[in-house]
Amino acid sequence: MVNAALIGFGWWGKNLAKAVEGDDSLIHFSRIVSKDLEDASDYCKTKNIELSDEYEDALADPKIAAIVLATPHSLHAEQIIAAAKSGKHVFCEKPLALTYQDAVAAIKACEENHVILAVGQNKRFWPSMAKLREVVANNTLGTLMHIEGHYSNEHSTKFFSDWRDKPSESPAGGLTGTGIHIIDAMVNLAGKATQVSAHIASFRSGKDPRDATSVNVQFDNGVSAYFAMVRATPIFWRVHAFGDAGSVEAIGETECIVRKNGGQVERFSFDPIDSIKAELEAFATAIDSQGKTPYPISTLEMSQTIGLFEAIVKSVNTQSTVKVMI
Repeated sequence: MVNAALIGFGWWGKNLAKAVEGDDSLIHFSRIVSKDLEDASDYCKTKNIELSDEYEDALADPKIAAIVLATPHSLHAEQIIAAAKSGKHVFCEKPLALTYQDAVAAIKACEENHVILAVGQNKRFWPSMAKLREVVANNTLGTLMHIEGHYSNEHSTKFFSDWRDKPSESPAGGLTGTGIHIIDAMVNLAGKATQVSAHIASFRSGKDPRDATSVNVQFDNGVSAYFAMVRATPIFWRVHAFGDAGSVEAIGETECIVRKNGGQVERFSFDPIDSIKAELEAFATAIDSQGKTPYPISTLEMSQTIGLFEAIVKSVNTQSTVKVMI
């Protein structure tokens, strides 16, 4: 079992803590760091977890092998680098960073200090997405030509916190909240992006925003893509990959549809899983195996995802087509 410290105990930090509460978990939180000690106090007392309000406490604790970050986005790169220099493995909630340069610096620090780096993209672990990747990998679609995606939800209404509304923390509408998952899926399927054009339609600003972000992407291998995200609307997930021999569509967490030339259609339905527990345990497995069982998201994919993310933000801000500088 990997002994870890959870940094940040807001809405998502609580979800991470809950996911690994069971005795069978491969990772255990023995320390929580939170700026709101009162909010975390009862939970820590109940679970016999040490509590403090300084990140340095976790870095200096020799019992801690790994750091799990559920902190504001702008802090991620600096905190990853500090953890790596302290010899701690790092799991960082998405986005890994807000700029490509910061992402590369964080990855380099982990490589130089021989620690595992993982990013929290839990949709990677959904059964529907596992099936979609399998279908693409086994050449059922023929030549991959185009990808479409959409991910929207009501979280901006249900789980609002002041820092999430700042453009410096959450640029380009729902990009950091939902769109980053679609970016990760597309980079995983198509690789390096070369250019992007993005637009936001805003209907209301403030603590309960209403906006829709749409993105068109060109990849280095010629694959085209587009995706969108809306704040706030009922939750909806769709990733659809098209080839010259068929298509595969993941809908939500558990449904996948394969359509082949000639009219053949196959529908797959899976049992849901705890994808947050799955990603944390994949991190723990990578640590225990000393990297021989790598975390499913490579550091190359992490950097390419943030490179595309940064280009989308620039495209929104400049209202122009932007080249992905990676």
